Amino acid sequence: MNAADLGLPVDVPSTALFTDQYEFTMVQAALKAGTAGRRSVFEAFTRRLPEGRRYGVVGGIGRVLDAVENFRFDAGVLGFLHDHSIVDEPTLRWLSSYRFSGDIWGYPEGEVYFPGSPILRVEGSFAECVLLETVILSILNHDSAIAAAASRMSTAAGGRPLIEMGARRTHELSAVASSRAAYVGGFSSTSDLAAGFRYGIPTVGTSAHAFTLLHDSERDAFRAQVDSLGRGTTLLVDTYDVAEAVRTAVEIAGPELGAVRIDSGDLLLVAHRVRQQLDDLGATATKIVVTSDLDEYAIASLAAAPVDAYGVGTQLVTGSGHPTCSMVYKLVARAQSADPKAPLIPVAKKSLGAKSSVGGRKWAARRSDAYGIAEAEVIGTGAVPAELVERQLLVELVKGGTVVAREPLDAARARHIDALAALPMSAGQLSRGEPVIPTEYV
Repeated sequence: MNAADLGLPVDVPSTALFTDQYEFTMVQAALKAGTAGRRSVFEAFTRRLPEGRRYGVVGGIGRVLDAVENFRFDAGVLGFLHDHSIVDEPTLRWLSSYRFSGDIWGYPEGEVYFPGSPILRVEGSFAECVLLETVILSILNHDSAIAAAASRMSTAAGGRPLIEMGARRTHELSAVASSRAAYVGGFSSTSDLAAGFRYGIPTVGTSAHAFTLLHDSERDAFRAQVDSLGRGTTLLVDTYDVAEAVRTAVEIAGPELGAVRIDSGDLLLVAHRVRQQLDDLGATATKIVVTSDLDEYAIASLAAAPVDAYGVGTQLVTGSGHPTCSMVYKLVARAQSADPKAPLIPVAKKSLGAKSSVGGRKWAARRSDAYGIAEAEVIGTGAVPAELVERQLLVELVKGGTVVAREPLDAARARHIDALAALPMSAGQLSRGEPVIPTEYV
């Protein structure tokens, strides 16, 4: 059985209240006005990337599908809405049988996106679609921010493994979602066992400074760990004196010592010294893992250091300075009446500022040059040009209320690798700049 099917205490029986109150008051008013059943199209997109980012990464699609399936109103939820006078009795009766019955199309998880990309398109009645706004944005904004940070860190690491270890730096439920998004973005393992159980992500971990401090000497601590976990374990060597700790570690574990971890100090200098010391002691195969408040810039600065793996916590689970992607969920088209055959008409917010949107049910495609490298994100509302038909980005996720596009997390991870490979090389630059390809509307 897939671990994801087992569930965890972190799962909830319903996602129906992961929302804002005005979603319910809009439904109540629309039901009374007779407009709640109008066929509608909502799209999730961002008007701009976080400052300095060259591309975004789609994260959380699998969790969105779970949230839509679990958007149900049981007796407890309905009782809360009733007792707090959130909605009236007719609306409560409508909610009691709520099941999303529409269609959802979107960018597959792991794909990259740009300003204006219709990352998710939700189609159905106005009432059933508008209720999903907040939970969809909550998931996409969080997971895509973490996936983008992970992608930048993975690029900076240049193929060296990355360990996600930020559970203690964020909410316990966010930690599980962050591990998932980081894995999509290129991290290879996590310290969070809930993420390993829920999503099958490889888990790692050995000891902290407390374990060394528990024992009468560092030698006793290392001996206890090696006796328990074997010579291939990773020993933490910066509790006291790094050079002495490395010498003791090799004496106890021998040249078969798996790795040493460095969690403080000038990592560039210390890594070089530790590598030289390990080699001199004959532990040439022993790896060096570094931690200590790393981000993509710190990782890049260690590119020339003899580091074999990085552990990242705080900066990863906070999106490395950008904890949200500023995605919005907007009505872009709606039927002229409640008649199922009524034609859709484009609608859009008009604004004097930067919050305007483009109306119409959109498609998206990525145009490539003769070498297969992306050169533009093309978005339109009419017929798809023949040369772009095979380059379309949206895939069907939900059809008639049924999820049709579940996939293993490794598929999203592999997709992201392919998506990055098809972008211009400048996508990997950490310096500030505009999106690596422009968005064109046709």
